Amino acid sequence: MLDLAIFATLVVIGYIVGRILEARHYKSIRAREQDYGDIMLFASRFPPTLNPLRQDLVAGSVVVSADYFKTAVARLQGIVGGRLKSYETLLDRARREAILRMKEEARGRGSRMIVNVKFQTFSIPGRKPGSLAGVEMLAYGTALLD
Repeated sequence: MLDLAIFATLVVIGYIVGRILEARHYKSIRAREQDYGDIMLFASRFPPTLNPLRQDLVAGSVVVSADYFKTAVARLQGIVGGRLKSYETLLDRARREAILRMKEEARGRGSRMIVNVKFQTFSIPGRKPGSLAGVEMLAYGTALLD
């Protein structure tokens, strides 16, 4: 009985710590999105301005790990089907973080506009077959410099 109580306590602590860390990461993302709000992104291939002097490829990449709880909830949801909501926050954080890193690189090069923005997502398999250890999100585009 004591082993079960210790296991349950560790599970609860892990869940709470995971939620706190995820909330802290989202808070950091929102603050940096405000800081990089002046850099415009366009999915279109052609820039809305005429004749930039220079163009550079910029990219941002991030790897976000899937915690035990997200994996367990996703497996349960996979049994009944439907959206895997537990992984949606994982992908959202990865996408937003990759965009911020791409914007940081563009700003470092003196750009305030990125066109032809694309995304690539890669799953990182876990140790067990069919399990997910994390995801890598790559955002890339063409930074236009005046």
